[in-house]
Amino acid sequence: MLRTLTIRDFVIVDAIELEFSNGFSVFTGETGAGKSILIDALQLALGGRGDASMVREGAAKADITADFAPTEVARVWLAEHEFSADEGGALLRRVIDNAGRSKGYINGVAATAAQLRELGDLLVDIHGQHAHQSLLKPDAQRALLDNQIGVRDPAARIEAQEVSQAWRTWRALVRQREEYEADAKNVLIERERLEWQVAELDKLAPKAGEWLDIGNEHSRLSHAATLLEGAQEALAAISESDHPILSQLSALNAKLGKLVDVDTQLQSVLDCMEPARIQLQEAVSELNTYIDKVELDPARLREVDARMEALHTAARKYRVTPEELPDEHALLATKLRQLADATDIDGLRKQEEKAEAAYMDVAGRLSVRRAAAAQELGTQVTAAMQELSMSGGSFAIGLNRGEPGAHGLEHIEFLVAGHAGVVPRALAKVASGGELARISLAISVITSNATTVPTLIFDEVDTGIGGGVAEVVGRLLKRLGQQRQVLCVTHLPQVASQANQHFQVAKGTTDAGRTVSRIDVLDKRARVEEVARMLGGIEITETTRKHARELLAS
Repeated sequence: MLRTLTIRDFVIVDAIELEFSNGFSVFTGETGAGKSILIDALQLALGGRGDASMVREGAAKADITADFAPTEVARVWLAEHEFSADEGGALLRRVIDNAGRSKGYINGVAATAAQLRELGDLLVDIHGQHAHQSLLKPDAQRALLDNQIGVRDPAARIEAQEVSQAWRTWRALVRQREEYEADAKNVLIERERLEWQVAELDKLAPKAGEWLDIGNEHSRLSHAATLLEGAQEALAAISESDHPILSQLSALNAKLGKLVDVDTQLQSVLDCMEPARIQLQEAVSELNTYIDKVELDPARLREVDARMEALHTAARKYRVTPEELPDEHALLATKLRQLADATDIDGLRKQEEKAEAAYMDVAGRLSVRRAAAAQELGTQVTAAMQELSMSGGSFAIGLNRGEPGAHGLEHIEFLVAGHAGVVPRALAKVASGGELARISLAISVITSNATTVPTLIFDEVDTGIGGGVAEVVGRLLKRLGQQRQVLCVTHLPQVASQANQHFQVAKGTTDAGRTVSRIDVLDKRARVEEVARMLGGIEITETTRKHARELLAS
């Protein structure tokens, strides 16, 4: 649950620190006092979008910190993402400077907005003041039903993703087949061109590294006489002439060896010369091996010349370097294989049929889940409507089979009948503003009951409700507060009177003339005054105070 919320320099909030308790808490205040600003601030801490306009005028940055007692699921998430704190809490912080730059933290560790949102989804569920308007949109209706399925069975969330993936796979194969059928002639021409090119390069068979190897061989063969002559001359000078270097060095080493016996200071000179003698002996061995290998081979030179010319000509033709010919060969062969697969119309049809069957299977399973969830949700909302002064009314969810799509096999439609004996019709066509608000609230309460999220926030979801219905709404929220932490921004005294904790939001001015928002936790006496204000407006009389006390006592 949410334990504390600290807000600094956010919109018209200077500095506020709030402590929350279990149960049902309300925020009340005059219009424009900043009640919804609190929800906006919390949403920012939970990874919502922010910009420089959220920073209080004249301040350097806005800073929002929300401290939660996490559930077991949230603790597991914190551990998996290495955000766990020693004290076991979940501290979410968001900072936005007056240039619009944003930073996020979880338990003091830098975090992305996406990570804040992911953790926030496990901690808080927010129902906005315009939720009832979104209920008129088909996508919102489908999302609400599917979310309810996911709450009941987490595996269903994966199933909905599988439906979308299977749909994309199937449609991609359909498009591939249709494109081939529409452009079969051009595909055939391209395939013939690739077949000719690949066959030509198959015959040439360029190999990786071949250009470098054959270049070295060509250089060696074309300079064989010069190389042989030079190697023989070096060999003669070192070991085969009348006065070979090796013999002279050996004699010098022998002479120095005797002199070392006389003066050991010459040992360092001998140590330098002996390795030179050994290296010369190894050079003689290498030269003899090299001379045995070097041959004057005009025929091989002609072969190498021809190979180099063939590789060079092919490289110019395909507009690559000779070294890149093997890669070009492989690329063209791959394209040919892909095109051959693409032009196998029967094969494409089989793949398409297989993908369609996979989609229909997973979409069918999702349809079964939707039917069960729709029946259950319809029954629960219908029961709630009776409490909300819609006696005899009913709510149902229509699953109309349509063309297959990314979201499944059916179109979701919320249906409502305002009175007994009336056939339920589309919500968007028959519900009045007040009815829509009540149905939306009923759905919000019911779906919240099914979630494991510990904190529920209702931001003026009771708009359009009044009278006895408002009192019922208050009791519903209080009942929900016995199981979860419920925070509600409201303008209804009947709702506010049911709260366990009451916050009043008001505007004020500083000594510098700046407008700021302040929040006070109301005691018993102050609650009477606030509820009386909500009942009677600007002028509070003893009568309104009496009614306020009666509401609070009920």
